[in-house]
Amino acid sequence: MSNMADSLWQRIVSSLTQSPSPHVTTVELVLVVLVAVVLSLPRLSWRYFGLLATVTHELGHAFSALMTGQRLGGIRLNLDHSGTTTTYSRGGFPAVWSMFWGYPVPGVVGAAMVWSGFHGWGPAALSGGTVILWLSLLFLRNAIGFIITFTALAASVLLALFVPPEFTGHVVIALGLALLVAAVRDLAKLANVHLRRREKLASSDAHLLYRATSVPSFVWIALFSAVVAGAWWVAWQPVALVLASLAMGPT
Repeated sequence: MSNMADSLWQRIVSSLTQSPSPHVTTVELVLVVLVAVVLSLPRLSWRYFGLLATVTHELGHAFSALMTGQRLGGIRLNLDHSGTTTTYSRGGFPAVWSMFWGYPVPGVVGAAMVWSGFHGWGPAALSGGTVILWLSLLFLRNAIGFIITFTALAASVLLALFVPPEFTGHVVIALGLALLVAAVRDLAKLANVHLRRREKLASSDAHLLYRATSVPSFVWIALFSAVVAGAWWVAWQPVALVLASLAMGPT
């Protein structure tokens, strides 16, 4: 156990420097997109991968709360992909800020992972995610939440320990694209709650923001969507370069 911890720490430290950018072929890119879709769209795989999107969503609330000086009471996660992050503030901008950064965060994190993977920072992104998941264990307040997060942490540790650094960028790109697809799926689910399943409005971040600010829920959903669209645009830039190289052909 001590040797494994030492190896993990060495991998984390060594990942803090930029590595050579991975060579991503068009065939690999197509396969990665297919993997992202398979993880995030079919009901069976989404039942499990969607839990990672939920963890990311709730950590977005938690981190943005800490950014504005709020006290973090704890995080609860459930197997039905719901979650709750409890913060303590006097309301106003800090409360609105932390409520907003839930749905957009999987897309933002996904775009950051894709960018990092393409630019030689894949190992650093994986190490950073591992550290964040480890720290988040301190704030979990239910057993299911601990199991979900610990499983994600264990998977992250295994990737950090056993995936060669030269392949880490490829793995991070795949995970980032999957989170981007997950962000769109979650937004569609949120819109469905407001259009067809209004009995669940009490758990909607957009509805809570409406109650806190009197700004209509559809405006908040539009803002969530704008941030996720921006994340997709950022992630698309390196992807477009790969596709452009295919169009140009060998030189």
